[in-house]
Amino acid sequence: MAWFLLVVAGLLEVLWAFSMKRSEGFSRLTPSVITVIAMIASFALLARAMRDLPLGTAYTIWTGIGAVGAFVLGIVALGEQASPMRILAACLIVGGLVLMKLSEA
Repeated sequence: MAWFLLVVAGLLEVLWAFSMKRSEGFSRLTPSVITVIAMIASFALLARAMRDLPLGTAYTIWTGIGAVGAFVLGIVALGEQASPMRILAACLIVGGLVLMKLSEA
């Protein structure tokens, strides 16, 4: 259950990052509200997952999902650059996440 909560928390991190971008510096109401709600939910789920998972593992997975998810969403939804170097960097992050999961005792 902790892993499921952690993945959902990571996906909510992607949502709040995307909504924050869309809020244009918190000058647009709807994306700003979505940002705050998604942040609170993401942190709450991360905190719940940390009851059962080690700090380093939980935080690394959470930030990794957020980083790679925001990277992909930026390319798909916002037309951001998808250079080979940026794609390699995202792949290295995913590799680190896999290693972190495999290293859990």
